[in-house]
Amino acid sequence: MKPKGQLFVLSAPSGAGKTTILKRVMQEIAKLAFSVSHTTRQPRKGEMDGVDYHFVSVEEFTGMRDEGMFLEWAEVHGNLYGTSRMAVLEQLEKGIDIILDIDVQGASIISEDDSQDSVSIFVAPPSLQELERRLRGRGTDSEETIMLRLGNARKEMNSAKQYDYLVVNDNLDEAAATLKAVLIAERSRSHRLPSGDPIDLEAGR
Repeated sequence: MKPKGQLFVLSAPSGAGKTTILKRVMQEIAKLAFSVSHTTRQPRKGEMDGVDYHFVSVEEFTGMRDEGMFLEWAEVHGNLYGTSRMAVLEQLEKGIDIILDIDVQGASIISEDDSQDSVSIFVAPPSLQELERRLRGRGTDSEETIMLRLGNARKEMNSAKQYDYLVVNDNLDEAAATLKAVLIAERSRSHRLPSGDPIDLEAGR
């Protein structure tokens, strides 16, 4: 019987470099899909609807939430974020691994859901001082937003010990290699090849 895909939960403080690491790894690993979340926040420069996020109104989001359409949802930095239950389950049934890029609130909801077999990974900056430097270097956030993100980062990093794996993004190449190693190791644990295909020992594979 074809094994189902694995659900991976990836979290990190804003500015830790999680998105950059993930994009690099996804270019190198087959049968790995990114779950596009729904959010009520406004698109940033360069972001595309349906690619980076599904951008929806508060009314649309709360309607979906009330109908039970989200696997998890949370309010982060004053905006709502949610993961489509149907989109994730359809991919897993096809044997495709799914990565959820969600915050610690959403990760906690997934971990407490007995119906979901998930692997959690936390990406951390080498220090809060370095995180602040990166946030200021982006030049996209106000001082108020930066201080809010730093305050949330302190709380989020306290939750890192609850995750299955911890990746410290001090060096981008090393962090990407570590995340890739985790994904491949988990495929091996579920008796699959690095490609994501099942291992058939009887066929000599």
